[in-house]
Amino acid sequence: MATPRLDCRAFLDLAASLGCIGVELRNDLADKKLSTAAFFDGEAPTVIGSYARSKGLRLLGLSEAYGFNTWSDGMRAKVQLLIDQAAQAGAESISLIPRNDAPQYAAGERDEALRRSLGEILPMLARAGLVALIEPLGFVTSSLRHKADAIAAIEAVGGEAHYKLVHDTFHHHLAGERDIFPAYTGIVHISGVVDQGLSTEQMQDGHRILVDDGDRLGNVDQISALLDNGYAGAFSYEPFSTEVHRLANPAEAIGSSMDFIRGSLEATGQLTDATSGKTARLDK
Repeated sequence: MATPRLDCRAFLDLAASLGCIGVELRNDLADKKLSTAAFFDGEAPTVIGSYARSKGLRLLGLSEAYGFNTWSDGMRAKVQLLIDQAAQAGAESISLIPRNDAPQYAAGERDEALRRSLGEILPMLARAGLVALIEPLGFVTSSLRHKADAIAAIEAVGGEAHYKLVHDTFHHHLAGERDIFPAYTGIVHISGVVDQGLSTEQMQDGHRILVDDGDRLGNVDQISALLDNGYAGAFSYEPFSTEVHRLANPAEAIGSSMDFIRGSLEATGQLTDATSGKTARLDK
């Protein structure tokens, strides 16, 4: 999401030049009208996976299966396709995104629907040896806002070996969450919001930019808390703003944001290898 206008190879080249350990590739850029390219630029997943590894990069994940918590034969096919593509590319995970269209549930139906979907997907993941990353969305229209609810459903289906969470700093802020779950966190998405005229309820994806000293989401505090409590995974930039997508020199801007975060953590004595440029992740 950081550079949706780049093709896969240029994106991987950029990530390698910034010292990232890996990337996540998205299948929804055309749907969001951020690109006209097909997933993997129309190439075989094996080819792009091999190119990533030739640049010293891991494919940390493929995103996404949207609306996974409303189960159907069509959703099964969508999830299976993403799993197959991940296996072919050598990706380590897939992403599962809940519905965000204010679905109406009777008492207990929301949790039941979530558990059913996770139970159906679990054997699919087990056969492929993959992990699925569940990303709660903090919007009031989301069908899954809180990480604790996702964890309860994971444990209800015995899915601890194959399900992890995305801790998204934007959605964590929107949901008003205080608790973090580093042991369950598979990856961290970071983005900043600087517009002082917005209430939390007014914040939308289009406001999300690179993290800098004007950030209102508390990215540095969230990162510090995760690191202090044992998280040692990757951090992914996920700025949805067209302001970022139109940057003439994205490498410079992303590098500056990395330097700001690194410097802020160094100032508090909390910098670890997990937050160095060499272990950050760029999300296309």
